[in-house]
Amino acid sequence: MSSSFERHIRLTGAFNVRDLGGYPVAGGGTTRWRSMLRADGLHGLDENDVERLLELGLRTVVDLRSNAELANQPSPFAAHAVVAYRHVPLFEALAPVDMLTTGAGTFELAERYADAADRCRPALVKVIEEIDDAPQDGIVLFNCSAGKDRTGLVAAMLLSLAGVHGDEIAADYALTGSIAAPLLERLKGQALKRGLDEAIATRLLACQPATMHSLLRHVDGRYGGFSAYLADGGVERRRIDRIGARLRDAVAAE
Repeated sequence: MSSSFERHIRLTGAFNVRDLGGYPVAGGGTTRWRSMLRADGLHGLDENDVERLLELGLRTVVDLRSNAELANQPSPFAAHAVVAYRHVPLFEALAPVDMLTTGAGTFELAERYADAADRCRPALVKVIEEIDDAPQDGIVLFNCSAGKDRTGLVAAMLLSLAGVHGDEIAADYALTGSIAAPLLERLKGQALKRGLDEAIATRLLACQPATMHSLLRHVDGRYGGFSAYLADGGVERRRIDRIGARLRDAVAAE
């Protein structure tokens, strides 16, 4: 099956804006195009970029960055007339600046993701509730700074709820390595200037499928999957079901 939709939304002021549509789901069909976008920081968007996203149907932005990140690099949608802006800070230790200044020793990225899942369930519950409350006929975009770690965790959760296989989820995660390579190289250069060991910086900025597979195994083994993880965290079952349905197409794209 082919699709006329492009996964990578090419913009001037952001590297890593991607559509979660087109992935096969259990039982047949694919995830819905132009329903959910994952992204890196949006602070560099120009007027044409903003207009492009509005034309695609953007109506809600869920910003996962910390208060400090927002203060340094405000979102162009923070007080937008059309787009509803929601700020849900998600585990600051996954912010690039924090990882690249506290990444000493043998601390592995997969361990940090598992730690994030364990520690920030209330924030992830809030993310799900904000997405469920967003207008059904508009695109929801969620973003952090690089669009890899915090955004990757939310993307994995959403795709899991839609019934996407772990291999596809891991492949989606790994796309950041190629699509956002210039951004990752810039972050690595900044880390090296601050004195971080190159091997550690490379490991923390990597986008290996095995890292995402490790997170999925952790959530499955400890919580019974993302659906149970969210339900046990207080999300109503109807919300979980609606999120999955929102992301699913009835049939694969022709």
